Amino acid sequence: MDHGLRRQRLLERCSELDVDGFLVTRLANVRYLTGFTGSNGQLLLGREGAAFVTDGRYTEQSRREVPDLERFTAQRLADPLLDWCRGAEIRRLAFEAEEVTVARHEDLVDKLPDVTLVASRSVVEGLRWSKDADELVLLRAAQRVTDDAFDDVLDRLAVGLTERQVALDVEMALRRHGADAQAFDPIVAFGEQAAEPHHSPGRRILEEGDLIKMDFGAVVDGYHADMTRTVAFGAPAPELRKIHDVVRQAQEAGIDAVRAGVGGAEVDAVARHVIADAGYGDRFTHGLGHGVGLEIHEGPGLGATTEDVLPVGAVVTVEPGVYVPGLGGVRIEDMVEVTADGCEVLGTSNRELIEL
Repeated sequence: MDHGLRRQRLLERCSELDVDGFLVTRLANVRYLTGFTGSNGQLLLGREGAAFVTDGRYTEQSRREVPDLERFTAQRLADPLLDWCRGAEIRRLAFEAEEVTVARHEDLVDKLPDVTLVASRSVVEGLRWSKDADELVLLRAAQRVTDDAFDDVLDRLAVGLTERQVALDVEMALRRHGADAQAFDPIVAFGEQAAEPHHSPGRRILEEGDLIKMDFGAVVDGYHADMTRTVAFGAPAPELRKIHDVVRQAQEAGIDAVRAGVGGAEVDAVARHVIADAGYGDRFTHGLGHGVGLEIHEGPGLGATTEDVLPVGAVVTVEPGVYVPGLGGVRIEDMVEVTADGCEVLGTSNRELIEL
C-alpha cells in the first residue's frame, strides 16, 4: 500500500480547502492514510510533513505499522497537537466534522488559540471511493472467501436447523476459508421472516418449501465483502419463484447500467423500473447499493436520491430486493468493480434460484 501517495492526494485537497493542515481522526481514514490497524490513532498532516499520535497501548504497534512518520504517544491528542501545529506553521487546520465530537472540538479550540479549525466533510472518504490495485486484490480475496463459505453453508442446510444455527455456520465457514472477521453480523431469514430486509436471526426452524435469505461477507486484511443469496429449501411457492426471477432480472439490469460517469440514482432507477413493471415497486424499500472497502458501507451510493457519480475503480454493491409481508422476500447482491465502459462482478456464486 502506498500510504505516502494517498497522503499526497489529501495534501492537494488541502490547497482546495484553503487550509495548512489536516487532522484525521476517523479510524478507517487513518488506516487508509497510514496503515495503522489499532483502535486509537490520529494523523496530523501538513505541507512540511506528517505525524502520528496514539496512546501507550500502541507504541510498539505503531512503530511497526507506521514506520515512515514521526510518532507521538500521548493520553490526550491536544497535548502534542499544539507543538506540532506551531512547528509546522499551521494557521488553518481542517478536521473531520462528522467524527469530532462537540466536546473534543471545544477542547481543541481551547488548546489551539492561534489555530483556526475548519470543518470538513467526507474529504478522505471521497479519496477512498476509487480503489487502487492493492485494495482490489484484497476485496477480491474477501469475495473468494465469501463465495467458498456460501458453498459450505449450502451443504449443511437441513430441516430443523434454526436461523441462529445457520448464522453460526456462516461465521465458522468464513473463518475456515481464511476470513479475519465477519464484515457484519450475518442476516439469515427463513420463510416469511425474509420479508424483513435486515432480519436478525432467531429461533425460526427451517421447513420444507422455505426460501432462505442469507446476507454476509468476509473481512480480509481490513477489506470487506458483501453478498446476498436467496435459495429455496424444497419447492417454493409459485409467487416466490416469480419474485426471485424479477429480482434477478432487476439485478442484471442494474449491473448492466453500471459504468464510470453514471450517477448512482440513474443505476438505481434502471433496476427499480424492472421491479415496478412486475408490480412490486412498493416492495423494493431500500437503495440499490453502496460502496464497499475498509468499511462495509461507504461511498459512492446507488439510490433514488443520491447525487454520487461512479468513478473508475469504485467497488459497489448491486442488491435489489422485493419483500412481501406474510409471504417472504428475495434479495440478490453482488459487489462489482466500476470500469470505464461497464463493470466486473467480483463474485462467482450462482445467482439463479438454487433449489436444495
